[in-house]
Amino acid sequence: MGILGGDGFSLPIVNSNPIVSVSITVTDSALSQMENTLNNEEKTHCLIISAQSGGCSGYVYDMKIDEIPQDKEQFQILFFGNIKIFIHNGDSHLLNGIELDYKDSLMGGGFNITNPNASRECGCGQSFG
Repeated sequence: MGILGGDGFSLPIVNSNPIVSVSITVTDSALSQMENTLNNEEKTHCLIISAQSGGCSGYVYDMKIDEIPQDKEQFQILFFGNIKIFIHNGDSHLLNGIELDYKDSLMGGGFNITNPNASRECGCGQSFG
């Protein structure tokens, strides 16, 4: 049977999320670690933080150091000293108000995000919903 005759397929639904003006907090330890990681390439590179679908709670954080995007109008750009943090407008409602911290420990350190918008988080702290 053809697509129009019955057992067709479903199409994805596009959700329109509100764009909010993003404000985040970056601790001194996180800023220091970003400065060390960027190693004087702040003019050409930035930190991009986004929320991707996935994980056991709905979304996972994605953080990457990358070249400054050419399509800057799709992002909100936050400045912390010489460091630029880019947050995509589509993720603004999920990431507004986050605190970015860096913890160094014997068991392995890393960046930690505290999100006041998360109604639930998984046990490992990598996903939220």
